[in-house]
Amino acid sequence: MIDTVVARRYANAIFALGKKDGDEALSARGECLAALGETLAAAPGLDLTLKSPVIGVEEKKAVLDKLLGKLKADQTLRNFCFLLADKERLAFLREISAWYGKLLDEAKGIVRGQLVTAVKLPADKKAKLKESLEKKTGAAIELTFAVDKDILGGMVLKMGDRVLDASLRAQLGILRETFKRGE
Repeated sequence: MIDTVVARRYANAIFALGKKDGDEALSARGECLAALGETLAAAPGLDLTLKSPVIGVEEKKAVLDKLLGKLKADQTLRNFCFLLADKERLAFLREISAWYGKLLDEAKGIVRGQLVTAVKLPADKKAKLKESLEKKTGAAIELTFAVDKDILGGMVLKMGDRVLDASLRAQLGILRETFKRGE
């Protein structure tokens, strides 16, 4: 819980700085933070290095400097990451990146979701489903698609904190419960 509060505060701070610099800076920093978060997730050794209390702040800053140089981060983002190093808050970098992404999506009016089906859908069907959902929600949607044979048929749509389970597995579960109650 405390981790989330800390990450949210830092994400709000860098986001507020980005708002002052304009939409282009907001998006660029979002891309850079997302890439940084993905890099840390893909390289657990690097993540542990930045979190380690044994490694000095200056060494962490040197690692960050090289990493941010490869990601072409602007000076504000570099200073932000160095501040995190000075304050011993690098352990929250991945969470900060995730919160910043949520703030950026909210500012742009983008809703992220996942659609799970029992079989792989063709590209034209995916496009139609996405278009239909955008019309119904009135928002731009970034939709990822996944296959889970365990749902048997139908689909499960997850958007934000909402889940629409229209799978055959869920329908069979409801039918089973109805029979158990004797209705």
